[in-house]
Amino acid sequence: MASSEPLSGRRAMVTGGASGIGRACAVRLAAAGAAVVVLDRDAAAAQAVADQVGGTAVTVDLTDLDAIDRLDLDVDVLVNNAGLQHVAPLHEFPVDRFSAMLRLMLEAPFRLVRGVLPGMYERGWGRVVNVSSVHGLRASPYKVAYVTAKHGLEGLSKVVALEGAEHGVTSNCVNPAYVRTPLVEGQIADQARAHGLTEDEVVEQVMLAPAALKRLIEPEEVADAVAWLCSPAATSVTGSSLVMDGGWTAH
Repeated sequence: MASSEPLSGRRAMVTGGASGIGRACAVRLAAAGAAVVVLDRDAAAAQAVADQVGGTAVTVDLTDLDAIDRLDLDVDVLVNNAGLQHVAPLHEFPVDRFSAMLRLMLEAPFRLVRGVLPGMYERGWGRVVNVSSVHGLRASPYKVAYVTAKHGLEGLSKVVALEGAEHGVTSNCVNPAYVRTPLVEGQIADQARAHGLTEDEVVEQVMLAPAALKRLIEPEEVADAVAWLCSPAATSVTGSSLVMDGGWTAH
């Protein structure tokens, strides 16, 4: 394979691929030569990204676990990216929302990995990249479902790394802090209104208070990390968590 397109001839699936980090990953993996499957519950947005990268759009709600088992999971690269956030004190956290978030961000990745591994094992090559978070390594108050799911995803990723090693399959997490996505930008606006701050003040004083670098991460930066983990340069990297948190966990 040409070094400029290390994923030429490979098929990659990106969940939550219609926007934000997922969209950036789809674009970046396509640039590396992969045929990309853009998986999202938003059919129109997924198709738009698929058209942009010359890939295929698949519409599915990943909280429907049985629907996952009906997907064509014959891929070489799996990027588990889909997720959502809900903020509330634990004693007030809606139990149905907790269950839904764990289905989407932990059970769905398990089902997807379970489905892709046989083909990867048969070919002797595979890459599983889980878009985790700094919250996969650190807790924050009021985010019990998100923190729980991301901590579980870290464990899942490590088990896949240990089982997949003899079959040429690597599994790693990417752990960004706040990324400039539509979801985060909405949170910035909400918090600015709630705290009586400007949006810049929310970013620096609220969101990035634990970090040394006072800037949001761009989706393309995360996508570059994902692509690197799929590249020949990362052949020996597995069971790892690639931290992109601006120094949050250095404290």
